[in-house]
Amino acid sequence: LLGFSLGGFVAQDMALVRPRLIRRLILAGTGPKGAPGMHGWRKDIETHARAEVPTGDDLLHIFFAHTDTSRAKGMEFLGRLMARTQDRDAPSSLTARDAQYDAVLEWGIPDHGALQRLTGIQSPTLILQGDDDLMIPTKASHLMAGLIPDARIRIYPDAAHASLFQYPAEAAKDINDFLA
Repeated sequence: LLGFSLGGFVAQDMALVRPRLIRRLILAGTGPKGAPGMHGWRKDIETHARAEVPTGDDLLHIFFAHTDTSRAKGMEFLGRLMARTQDRDAPSSLTARDAQYDAVLEWGIPDHGALQRLTGIQSPTLILQGDDDLMIPTKASHLMAGLIPDARIRIYPDAAHASLFQYPAEAAKDINDFLA
């Protein structure tokens, strides 16, 4: 099971509630419930994330590190994203976006007991994260790796929340190696 961002929150709960269904767990750009520093976003991230009609610049600001090389990789990703013209998901509504933000805020309320739940994850776990994620702090991924008994972590350099999309070939190799 692979969970990215908010999907990683769901994947963690699935691994705890239905462990027999999860052979291996991959958590990307996500963090543990109740971790320090997870409650709320920086003002600039919130502003870009809550734009009524997000622009390419909004997406770059939120998902990629604020360096020339990361932004260039972000532009490559946006090109791949926009190249697909058929069978695209419908854009999320503002109501859905706001509900996602509220879910992230609730997940991030500091809670030591919620953190300790991670010790109950039985599946081998691969954690993928950028070294400069401003939405889900990278230190939260390290904390998660320390709490999940059979976890390993891969940090991508000069990357933020969308490290999977910035390093697609490397992430695919890391995932395939983990699943082999």
